[in-house]
Amino acid sequence: MVISRCTPVRIAAAMFGLSVGVAVGLAAQQPAPIRNARGMQLLVKGENAQPTLRVVLPDRPVTDSSIEILFPEHVTATRRGSAGPEHLYMFRPGPGGERPAWRSDGRSLEYERNLPGKVHMLARATLDNDGVRIRYEFGNRSTVAYDMIQAVTDPRLTSLFHDVRLERTWVHHPSGFELLASETPSRLTMPLERWLPARYLASHTWPVPARRIERRSDGITYYNKSRAVDLPLIATVSSDGAWIVASFARQAGNVWTNPALTCQHVDPQATLAPGEKAVLEVKILVLHGSMVEVLQRVLLQRRTLR
Repeated sequence: MVISRCTPVRIAAAMFGLSVGVAVGLAAQQPAPIRNARGMQLLVKGENAQPTLRVVLPDRPVTDSSIEILFPEHVTATRRGSAGPEHLYMFRPGPGGERPAWRSDGRSLEYERNLPGKVHMLARATLDNDGVRIRYEFGNRSTVAYDMIQAVTDPRLTSLFHDVRLERTWVHHPSGFELLASETPSRLTMPLERWLPARYLASHTWPVPARRIERRSDGITYYNKSRAVDLPLIATVSSDGAWIVASFARQAGNVWTNPALTCQHVDPQATLAPGEKAVLEVKILVLHGSMVEVLQRVLLQRRTLR
């Protein structure tokens, strides 16, 4: 098989230290990119065996990785009567591990996976004209009841969306949009090694924690916003002000980010009884527009999410 020097396969091989033969094999195992009417693309990141997606903005090269989505980062559940939650799935980077059998269905990429505890998961990502809708369908094939199940979708933003000081990452209060980290102005001037590692959180349906700053045994500093948000929404504006990535759900206990990754978490939860099904959905808007347009779309689309 003859591979042109400029093909995505050869580019991927060079970027990730793979032989061209291995890169060709990986390309054969994953579906072709999906493109919407605005020229945005959704594709599988084949360098990871575990499910990872990339969203490529219009006019960007297909290798652009400024928006990557762990699909999901983990699946966590709590059995009724158990002492605490357990991971049914945990993402690991790299080529090791079992690759899912990807399917392409119109504007969607999807796969299925059997998880421990006889839990079945169907994961589907659909490319809309304004972003990506993430959907997880869980089926409980056991006699065990789960008081909680959660698939944590993890959009990670780099390049023009990277916002390590949280200067362009917003949440919404009844009074309007406000920077997620507005109550910590010292973040802008403190040495980076003092600011990181950190997590910044704002409650939505969960009670606001009593402690504003928590330095935990894992070495991470947790900052809690003193007021709850009124929408399960977190949005990051690109450094040039042209693009916005905004994640939202129908309901979430809180919203939060790891500033080093500029990730966006708005993770819903559900119960899962024996023999029953549960659906969890998240929408990731990718807009060439304004925060006003983000709010309009969230208010319109939130009710359509499960």
